[in-house]
Amino acid sequence: MKRFWKEVTVEPGNGIALDGKPVRTPGRSALVVPTRALAEAIAEEWRAVDETIDPRAMPLTGLANAAIDRVAPDPAAFAAGLAAYGESDLLYYRAEDPPELIARQRAAWDPLLDWARGRYDVHFEPVAGVMHRAQPEATIARLGEAVAALDPLRLAGLSPVVTIGGSLVAALALLEGAADADAIWRAAHVDEDWQAEQWGEDLLAAQARESRRADFDAGVRFLGLL
Repeated sequence: MKRFWKEVTVEPGNGIALDGKPVRTPGRSALVVPTRALAEAIAEEWRAVDETIDPRAMPLTGLANAAIDRVAPDPAAFAAGLAAYGESDLLYYRAEDPPELIARQRAAWDPLLDWARGRYDVHFEPVAGVMHRAQPEATIARLGEAVAALDPLRLAGLSPVVTIGGSLVAALALLEGAADADAIWRAAHVDEDWQAEQWGEDLLAAQARESRRADFDAGVRFLGLL
């Protein structure tokens, strides 16, 4: 789509308008968000459009659209999809060797699990290796309740953090301010960073990682603006 507007404004109620006409989601709902800060940030994405709209350059708009069109109609189903990550969280599965990698995983992951134990009164069963180990039913239920309690906007913003990082526990720690975005990113990439140190970094892998980081950061920023 070519740019057809001159002015972008934030309307009363935190909707975004182009030349006075309200922006709508792909599902034709009004693009309205709960905070002025998020509305202004989305408006800046529209102001930054040059000649043609590039959705990749408008991640906050995309997340807001997803929250309104995809999550809000059935938030329970969307929340259940994210909660499923708690059944096989990255933080549960530890290396069997070498000792240096084991130590790095412990340093990055154990504080997050310790936080979740205290925050949600749950127990985890970490395992050496990659074979699935079922976690306690009470733990899965409690993590699921924490996700189900979130509104559609927070569910949409949390989604890239969970799916890119592979950890529901780490994402919840970020959401509740128990860890910052850089710490969560490093925790999610302990194994990848180790492999890169041993064998070198592949150019295509580095480009893919950069793209993932942009999506991750968009989710983090979106949550921070709510």
